[in-house]
Amino acid sequence: MLSTSSGETPQPRTGPLTTQATVRTRVEVPVRRSDRDWRTAEMVSFTGLADGREHIAVVFPFAQAVPLVRVHSECLTGDVFGSARCDCGPQLTEVVDLFSDRGGILLYLRQEGRGIGLYNKLEAYRLQDDRGLDTFAANRELNFSDDLRDYRVAAQMLRALGVTRIRLRTNNPDKIHQLENYGITVEEVLPTGVHRTERNHEYLRVKAEQGHTILLGESS
Repeated sequence: MLSTSSGETPQPRTGPLTTQATVRTRVEVPVRRSDRDWRTAEMVSFTGLADGREHIAVVFPFAQAVPLVRVHSECLTGDVFGSARCDCGPQLTEVVDLFSDRGGILLYLRQEGRGIGLYNKLEAYRLQDDRGLDTFAANRELNFSDDLRDYRVAAQMLRALGVTRIRLRTNNPDKIHQLENYGITVEEVLPTGVHRTERNHEYLRVKAEQGHTILLGESS
């Protein structure tokens, strides 16, 4: 069993889905692109998700039989406040721009800090600053595993939307592995851009060492 500071027992991260989710609400919402233009997307909530959290799907109209999908874990510091310690905000902006043009499904998962939560993530930041630990070492120092995210809910959300075959936009092999284990066919993997800056270069280097397919010679 993985040990966590929150005392929660992580769910198994492999095997078939044993429960199904259903769509709760669909509502159209104007979404702003990086060029400040507005596009309409449909935000979808769900009932019966395995972890009981309020994850949402943001669906941009698509015509493809196999839609583009991005599974994005919440990052309040990066997504909302533009923190330069990570590349989460630029990745979210990138996918909103892309999907508003081409169509696709953005699954926004409430799994802050690789599943450890916002407060613990800030504690990990403090350890990085005070002791020079990298992001993974800081999580371990707080008695967390490297990554607690479980993409079972992403598979449930896709199935509730009637989608079982996808083209996945990711640099994270674990997302591919978990989604396929939960019965989603990943027909194509499209890498995200490499949003490298002076401030997040070390963060990206460590992610690459942990298996993310990031080519640090690129920039975007």
